Amino acid sequence: MKQLLLAAVLLTAATAGYGQCEKKTILSASKTDHLAADSSVERSDDGLITIEFDKTTFLVNPPNESPLTGKVDSLACNWPTPYIVGKTRMKVTLTNAQGEVQHFTVTIEGKAGKVTLLAVMDDQPDQKIRLIADKFEAKM
Repeated sequence: MKQLLLAAVLLTAATAGYGQCEKKTILSASKTDHLAADSSVERSDDGLITIEFDKTTFLVNPPNESPLTGKVDSLACNWPTPYIVGKTRMKVTLTNAQGEVQHFTVTIEGKAGKVTLLAVMDDQPDQKIRLIADKFEAKM
């Protein structure tokens, strides 16, 4: 009986974690760190940035700039504790207001009570952008 109950709990947790991957999600942060190749901070920009995404679309709303719109080219997602512990890895194609296209690898990871987003431009892997989420949740 205990094994059956444990299996049901694990299945429910796995389904909840996968369910997060199917929903539109929003991540917001009050600071953007620009990192060097060795992951040291080159500069930080203050201002609210929001990122909204689901399994097909990706939208970046930076402070004082035009939004970047894009699509998710690939997605790997596993959140054993939804929005708290887990990892999402995406290949994203973004287009700015001038029509310029850029390709990124975006990793969102939650551990030890902190959710971090790391974006790496595919053609400039030495330059990274890091956000530490103030909020990470399903978009209502």
